[in-house]
Amino acid sequence: MKLHLGCGRKYIPGFVHIDLQDFDHIDYRRSVDDLGFLEDNSVELIYSSHVLEHFGRHEYRRVLREWYRVLRPGGILRIAVPDFEAVARYYMEKDQNIELLLGLVMGGQKEGEFDYHKMIFDEKMLSKVLKEIGFSQIRRYDWRETEHAHIDDYSQAYLPHMDKEKGMLMSLNLEAVK
Repeated sequence: MKLHLGCGRKYIPGFVHIDLQDFDHIDYRRSVDDLGFLEDNSVELIYSSHVLEHFGRHEYRRVLREWYRVLRPGGILRIAVPDFEAVARYYMEKDQNIELLLGLVMGGQKEGEFDYHKMIFDEKMLSKVLKEIGFSQIRRYDWRETEHAHIDDYSQAYLPHMDKEKGMLMSLNLEAVK
C-alpha cells in the first residue's frame, strides 16, 4: 500500500489518499497524524508534500513516529517540506523582498485554518530527527525521478516561480527508509 498524506487536490494513481479536506479522490477524510486504522508495518511508501510544517514544534515528532509505525521494514518515507535554508539563502543572495518568501515560511493563509505553517525545517535538523525516530538511509531525492513527478506539487517549488530550469528549489525533499 502507498499513502499520499495531506494530498489536498492532488491525485496520484495507485495511492491511498488521506486528507482533512473533502475531495472526490480522498479515500480517508482524517488528519494525517492519526493512522490508527492502519496496522503496524503495513505500508510500502508514504508520500507527504508540504504537510509536516502544519504541525507545531511539539507535535511533528509524534506525527513522524506515527508514519514510522505504519511503514513496513524497508518501507520508504518520501517527504517534502519548505526548505528554510533555501529560503534564507534566497533572501540573502537573490532578492530581499520578503513578500516572495512569506508563503514558504508562514503558509498561504488563504484556505482556512489549515493553511498556516507552525514549523520550519532544514536538512540537518530534519535528518537528525528522522534518524532519532529510527529511519536510516536519509537522503535528498530528485522529484523528477519519482513515480509522481507528473504531479505538480510543492515538492517542485522554485523561485522565481515555476522556473524549474534556472530557479532555486525551495523545497527540502528527503527520503528515509524504515
